[in-house]
Amino acid sequence: MRVKINAKDKAWFYPDVMVTCDQEDRNDKTIKQSPIFIVEVLSASTRDYDRGDKFAVYRELSTLREYVLIDPDAFSVEVFRLNENRRWELFSFEGADTVVEFTSIGLHCMLVDFYEDVDL
Repeated sequence: MRVKINAKDKAWFYPDVMVTCDQEDRNDKTIKQSPIFIVEVLSASTRDYDRGDKFAVYRELSTLREYVLIDPDAFSVEVFRLNENRRWELFSFEGADTVVEFTSIGLHCMLVDFYEDVDL
């Protein structure tokens, strides 16, 4: 599923995971425009882009509350969360037995669960 960034008419991305609560998004079967939660799994070729330019474009989404980066090579998840002052804060989670919190969707889970069937 792709997400369209309205502020950038030509910006389309295919995030690894996204969550939207918008009724218009529910009705559209081809694109989403109002995600509150986006996840990207990092790779050697996209790592810098996902952290930099892509995140800068995603931040133009007025609905986005959390942006998550998962490192496939280590038990490490970064959660960028929009705070009450409309500033992005970084929350880092490391270690297999760590509980990761996603406040925008009310989910807590063990970091190790992200890495099922992954050999580190």
